[in-house]
Amino acid sequence: MTDLPPKPATTPARPYFSSGPCAKPPGWSADRLNPVSLGRSHRSKIGKQRLQYCIDLMRELLKLPDTHRIGIVPGSDTGAFEMAMWTMLGARPVTALAWESFGEGWVTDAVKQLKIDPTVVRADYGRLPDLTAIDWTHDVLFTWNGTTSGVRVPNAEFIPADREGLSFADATSGVFAYDIDWSKIDVATFSWQKVLGGEGAHGVLILGPRAVERLESYTPAWPLPKVFRLVSKGKLTEGIFKGETINTPSMLAVEDAIFSLEWGKSLGENGLIARSDANAAALDRIVEERDWLGHLAADPATRSKTSVCLTVEGADEALIKKMASLLEAEGAAYDVAGYRDAPAGLRIWCGATVDTADIEALGPWLDWAYATAKAA
Repeated sequence: MTDLPPKPATTPARPYFSSGPCAKPPGWSADRLNPVSLGRSHRSKIGKQRLQYCIDLMRELLKLPDTHRIGIVPGSDTGAFEMAMWTMLGARPVTALAWESFGEGWVTDAVKQLKIDPTVVRADYGRLPDLTAIDWTHDVLFTWNGTTSGVRVPNAEFIPADREGLSFADATSGVFAYDIDWSKIDVATFSWQKVLGGEGAHGVLILGPRAVERLESYTPAWPLPKVFRLVSKGKLTEGIFKGETINTPSMLAVEDAIFSLEWGKSLGENGLIARSDANAAALDRIVEERDWLGHLAADPATRSKTSVCLTVEGADEALIKKMASLLEAEGAAYDVAGYRDAPAGLRIWCGATVDTADIEALGPWLDWAYATAKAA
């Protein structure tokens, strides 16, 4: 009988490594949320004030210039990105980049729902397509940080300043973890549930001036549902970007987001980025010390620092499920199996709300789970 390693003596204090919804910020508890807007209309004075405050905090932490508008919209990141697609695509040709499941989802939306025939540039899981081959006379859809593949764009340098088309960035597991050049981004979307550790259901839509120009000069051929409508009488509905949401938001989720944003602000300039960097570096060390672990994204320049996807030697779906179950049963790690459409492996969230000490404590538990699952 193979001798199994003993269970490690130290367990992560907060074993929340899910890639969405993600770990709450350190010190979070429901009774620490400000109840001032709860039970109040989102259209009341206090409701609008809190929504605007949430927007102001996001702008500050993202270093978003005044040229870009930011609004809270329905449907999490998916709803925000689909809103952008449905309201702005169709004015010119489209290129969709897909190197993981969400990028493929935008291809499906374009082809099957909007009946657009996009140029599709694909790459396998773990790889990035040739970003130099993009035709920027097209509108271009891409995922800044591939949550299900662990692959990200290295920066925004591949986006030309003199582009004719719009750049659409699904940035949901990228914002707050990377320094983004907003001059290169015409449309960006995200949700609070990733790097902020907030709640789902609400999305955030960022529009640069070129996107606003598109909205005010172009009318799509297809009908738009109410929750997608950003224009009234040919002009942008500015209230959406001043806390006047399209439909009723959860003020509890808004207060939760404000808590996370205030925590992020308390870390100082680039504090959220620094925490994500430290967590990713700690996980890198764990991988480097083990010959049975690897990175699905082989190139460090395009490897995610938030949703880190790992390969496991000899693993199939059954082995990964067994490892994840063992870790969960011991309270050592929750929700670490890779995404269902990705190659069998582990996915460890390293965003800012995770503590580096918990990443470090995870290493020996991965050893134990791997050995135990293989021996089962």
